[in-house]
Amino acid sequence: MKQLEKYADHAYALLRIVTGFIFLFHGAQKILGVLSQFQPPAWSQLWFGGLIELVGGLMVMLGFQTRAAAFLCSGTMAVAYIQYHWKFQIGAQLFPAVNKGELALLYSFVFLLIACRGGVKWCLDKTS
Repeated sequence: MKQLEKYADHAYALLRIVTGFIFLFHGAQKILGVLSQFQPPAWSQLWFGGLIELVGGLMVMLGFQTRAAAFLCSGTMAVAYIQYHWKFQIGAQLFPAVNKGELALLYSFVFLLIACRGGVKWCLDKTS
C-alpha cells in the first residue's frame, strides 16, 4: 500500500473535484430546475442553500478560493444536518441512518477537510 502514497495529492484533487461537481449539481437542481420539478421560493432558506451549493460547489470543483468556499459549504451542510435531519432530537433520531442525514453529515466533514487542505493540485488557487 506504500506505493499509493505518491498518488495522495491526485486522489485528494479527484475527491475535491467530484465532491464539488456533485454539490453544484444539487444546487443546479434547486436554483435552475435541472432534472427536478422542485424549486424553492426565491430568497427562502432552501433557496440560499441551493445558491451556496451551486456557486460553492463550482468554486470547490475548480479550486478557486477553495478554502473559503469549502468552509461555507461545510457550514451549510452542518446547518442542514442539524436543522432538517437531527432536529435536536434524542434517541434513535440522533443517528444519521435513522434521520436520513448521512449525505449532509458526510458533505459537512468532507468540505471541512477540503477547507483545511485547500486546492492542492489541479486548481485555480495559486497554492497548487
